[in-house]
Amino acid sequence: MAEKKAQKKPVAPAASAKPVRSVARDVGIDVPIPTAPCADPKCPFHGRLPVRGQMLEGVVVSTRMQNTVVIERQYLRYIRKYQRYEKRTHRMNVHAPPCLGLQIGHRVLAMECRPLGKTVHFVAIHNQGVAG
Repeated sequence: MAEKKAQKKPVAPAASAKPVRSVARDVGIDVPIPTAPCADPKCPFHGRLPVRGQMLEGVVVSTRMQNTVVIERQYLRYIRKYQRYEKRTHRMNVHAPPCLGLQIGHRVLAMECRPLGKTVHFVAIHNQGVAG
């Protein structure tokens, strides 16, 4: 019997890394456009990620994930029985484009976008500096 040789498939040339986009696009929100360039495709300014819906503000409490930060929001909830308010805290995962340079303690403005992961549905659009 004749032996069959494995046919080699043609190899496509390796896709080059996307170039860093220096010109930022306007996302339609009244926030300053970051000056630092980035090559993140999930950046609303330098990538192709549209933003829509809710706009939330919080403080960065963790930066341990890759390109994602955990922000914490505090709000008051009214307890009718005691006619008082209680302070509540909510944590959420937010995508952090590298052009914003987010660190722990920074106050961040985040906006809703399409799901970027299992728990990530918001992207940071403005770094408001250290929370006071």
